[in-house]
Amino acid sequence: MSISSAAHAQSATEDVKAKAQRLVSPLVDARDDRLRVVATFEHQVTGVTVAPDGRIFVNFPRWTEDAPVSVAELMPDGSTRPYPNEEWNSWRNARMSELSPNDHFVCVQSVVADQRGSLWVVDPAAPNAEKTIKGGPKVVEIDLKSNNAKRSYPIPPEVAGPGSYLNDVRIAPDGKFAYLTDAGSPGGLIVLDIQSGEAWRVLSDDPSTQFDPSVNVMTDGKPLRRPDGRQPLFNADSLALSKDGGTLYWQALTGKTLYRIATSAIQNRDAASHVRPETVATTEPADGLWTDENDNIYLSSLANNAVKIINPRDGSIRQVLTDSRLRWPDTFSQGPDGHIYVTASHIQDSPWFHMAWTDKNFTLFKFMPGDLDGERKGK
Repeated sequence: MSISSAAHAQSATEDVKAKAQRLVSPLVDARDDRLRVVATFEHQVTGVTVAPDGRIFVNFPRWTEDAPVSVAELMPDGSTRPYPNEEWNSWRNARMSELSPNDHFVCVQSVVADQRGSLWVVDPAAPNAEKTIKGGPKVVEIDLKSNNAKRSYPIPPEVAGPGSYLNDVRIAPDGKFAYLTDAGSPGGLIVLDIQSGEAWRVLSDDPSTQFDPSVNVMTDGKPLRRPDGRQPLFNADSLALSKDGGTLYWQALTGKTLYRIATSAIQNRDAASHVRPETVATTEPADGLWTDENDNIYLSSLANNAVKIINPRDGSIRQVLTDSRLRWPDTFSQGPDGHIYVTASHIQDSPWFHMAWTDKNFTLFKFMPGDLDGERKGK
C-alpha cells in the first residue's frame, strides 16, 4: 500500500470511530439544563447577534460547502429568511464569474447588531478560509428599520490582502468606529472610521495578534489535527469591547493570552503605529469573547465544550457552564432580556479535520447569566 493510500485508510478508520463516538455520546455525555436550545440548522452556523428589539440574526460561512444563504434572520417559528434579501445572498462559489463580489455576500464570518439600529455584516470574502476574492472583503451596514443595506465599506487590499480573513467586529457605542480582527495572514487588528470609510491595520504581524506555536488546540481530549497532520494555526480571532467603548480585548484562537488596548490609542492611523498591547490573562484556545454589563468577559472553551468568565481586573478565570452539545462554542451575543446566546459550529467535526462531517448538529443555544451563580443542573 502506498503512503497516501495508507494515510487515506487511516483517516477513514478514524472518521468511522468518530461517528460512532458521536452516536453513543448522548448516552454518556454530561448536559446542563441551563443551556437551552433556541434553533437548529441544516448548515454550519458561526455568528449570531440579537438586536435591541429581540430580533435574532445568524450567518453561515462558505467553508466546506457552497452554503445557500449567508445571512439570515431567525423567525419566531424557527425558520430562517435570507437577510436583508435574496439578492445579497445570491452569491454561489459555482457562479462567482457571474456575480460582483462587492455587493453580494461571498463568505460571511460574523454579524453584530449595534444599539443604534444597524446590523453589521463582516464578509472576509475568502471561501474555505483561503485566498480572498478580489474586491470582496467588506463590512456591510444594514438598517434594521427598513431592512435595506445602508452602506458597504470595502476593505482595500492593502488592509485586507490575499491571505487575510476578517473575523469579528465590535462597534463603538458612539457609532464612530468599528474594530475588527484579522485571523488570516498576517494576523492583526483593523480599525474602520465609519464616517469616512477609511480603514487601517493595527498591530499587524505583532506577537499579540499571531498564533502561539507552543499551543495545541485540544478537542475531545486530544490535539486537533487535519488529515495531513497539520494543526489549526489561527491568528487574532475573538474580540470584545468594554461597555464604555474605551478598551478593546482580543486573542489568537491558537493562543493562550488575552490582550487589551485603549481604543483612543488606535483611532488615529499615525498614532496607532506606535501602540503596545497589555496582557490581561493567561487563557486557552477560544473562538468567542463577550463583555457583560459589569465588564466581565465570557470566553468560549473549545477543549471543554464550556463557557468561562474572565475577570479583566485581576485575570482570574472560572468555568461556569459545560455541556457536551456545545461543540466548538463559537460566537456570543446578549439579548435585551439578558439571555446570552451562543452558537455551536462543530468545527472539529468538519471536513477540515475528517473526510466528511462526523456531527452536523449545528445549534443555537442560550443561557441566563444569573443562573450560572447557582448550582449546576445536569441530566
